[in-house]
Amino acid sequence: MSVVPSITLNNGRTIPQLGFGVFQIEPEKTAEAVKTALEVGYRHIDTAEMYGNEKEVGQGIRDAGIDRSDIFVTSKLNNGFHEPDDARRAFDRTLNDLGTDYVDLFLIHWPLPTRYDGDFVSTWKTLEEFAKDGRARSIGVSNFQPAHLERLAQETETVPAVNQIEVHPYFVNEDARSHSRNNAIAVEAWSPIAQGKVLDDPTIEKIAQAVGKSTAQVVLRWHLQRGDIIFPKSVTPDRVKANFDIFDFELSDSDIADITALDRGEEGRTGPNPDTFDMIPD
Repeated sequence: MSVVPSITLNNGRTIPQLGFGVFQIEPEKTAEAVKTALEVGYRHIDTAEMYGNEKEVGQGIRDAGIDRSDIFVTSKLNNGFHEPDDARRAFDRTLNDLGTDYVDLFLIHWPLPTRYDGDFVSTWKTLEEFAKDGRARSIGVSNFQPAHLERLAQETETVPAVNQIEVHPYFVNEDARSHSRNNAIAVEAWSPIAQGKVLDDPTIEKIAQAVGKSTAQVVLRWHLQRGDIIFPKSVTPDRVKANFDIFDFELSDSDIADITALDRGEEGRTGPNPDTFDMIPD
């Protein structure tokens, strides 16, 4: 079994740099997918209230028979529950659905600056409560832009442990990424292979042929060597295993630079822009 490196967070806790994501995995397939990932060797599971599969994540963990303390579990606050009392109730539901009395990391999923009168600060202060009572071992944010992080720094006590943002070769998102890292906030890269859009890129294909790996493995390795935390998702067992098999090779500095140079700026973004995204699920 490969040994997954860990990143030390700004509160001294550690997080496995490679995890398993369950975004867009149907609930009825989630438990088995999580169990498979844990059997392969993953010890970091990333879910969210809005994914609608927290109960099944919890079931998959129990089915795998691995001690809860050996698994790093992340979830995120639903966009509809930013008001402090709503956030408290939502967090209670998350713990109940996961079947655990704590999560290792809890995030504000989106800043929603055009909602709630732009007040994500009171939401963050509510997450600070969860950290203080130990039910969230670490707290962080997702999709926060530099200006959003600056506001938290000015108005609250706790620096987010992580910022989970879209990062991949076609959208390196360097402003948000650099600002986070420069402020001791670990970067988690969601959509690490741009939902497959980068896998046929000639530059990545050439590097993959040279190192004897798949294009997906090359891109995931690119993320790891740049120091970001990733959690690719798949329900195909062979692909789940392949995504874990990225610790027996290294990319050269020129390989890293060539992949980074594929950045397309805003045109490469696959998800919403955090400055304008305001969706609240029904």
